Amino acid sequence: MVWRSRRPLIVLLRGTSLRRQVAYSLGLVRLILVPVIFLAVYYLFAMGSIVDRIVSVDAPVATNAGHATIEMLNARRAERNYFLLHDPDDIQANRDYLRQVDQTVRTCRALQPEEKSTFDELEAQIVLYRENFNWAVSRLGESDLPPIESLRQVVRTYQKDLDEVLAHSGHQNRAQLLEMLRARIGSFDLEVAATVETEDPEFHQTSRNLSAASQKIIELSNDLESRSWERVQHDHDRAGALLRRAEWLGGSISFLTLLVSIWVSFTLPRQVVKPLTDLKAAVDHAAAGNYEIEFDVKGDGEVVQLAASVRNLIAHLREKQTHSGPTS
Repeated sequence: MVWRSRRPLIVLLRGTSLRRQVAYSLGLVRLILVPVIFLAVYYLFAMGSIVDRIVSVDAPVATNAGHATIEMLNARRAERNYFLLHDPDDIQANRDYLRQVDQTVRTCRALQPEEKSTFDELEAQIVLYRENFNWAVSRLGESDLPPIESLRQVVRTYQKDLDEVLAHSGHQNRAQLLEMLRARIGSFDLEVAATVETEDPEFHQTSRNLSAASQKIIELSNDLESRSWERVQHDHDRAGALLRRAEWLGGSISFLTLLVSIWVSFTLPRQVVKPLTDLKAAVDHAAAGNYEIEFDVKGDGEVVQLAASVRNLIAHLREKQTHSGPTS
């Protein structure tokens, strides 16, 4: 039997620890997930804080400030009715409306303490209005009713003005007509007050104080309402910017995660599968009777240990074959 020389199989192995590779992979996954989770929690709390401020502070303060304006206007109307008719129900209505204004201001102060100066001024004006109104009630309570004829004259003049406005209404648009009617109503209020003040000169300054205090309360309430709605808009813009930033960062991290996953899917299998394929080829050669296999092994890990065991096994078989000699 003629022996033919066989070319030796050269196996090149560059192995690393599978456990280390798995640990590196898990570490890489954690490295990506930790900032993702951190950013998600951060944006969740940031958005929650903004929404909570809008719902719990800014919007309620703006709404309450609007209510304070309406309540003060109602108090002013009850005041005018009392000066005109001297009805005790109007006194109680005025005080009830003013109490509601005071309570609304206290509620707003508890919600938005940074507006302390505004609330201090509002409360001071409420106290001033209440003191002047109580003095007016005490003063008018001691005097007779205002002359009915003077009030009738005011009503006649007011009716004449309204007739003139309606007579020329065909030449005015709806907005102009409403504006003229408001002006006539305001002038009627002033004329009624002037009638009472003419009959009692000492009442003049008190009436002016009441008008100034109520107007100041309305102005402060309107300013507070405007600032609160501006804060709502500002918080809304902040929430929108935060949402856009979260979307941008989320998209960037997702894209980075996709790139890393693609890299891992190509790199790790090649590092693990190729050494095992080379070992399989070596074992196939040995099974076919070709023990001329050279191993070039570098590195460490489970695959390298397996390669060393295969090399020892093949060397043992080659040595055994050499001792037993060729068979014919």
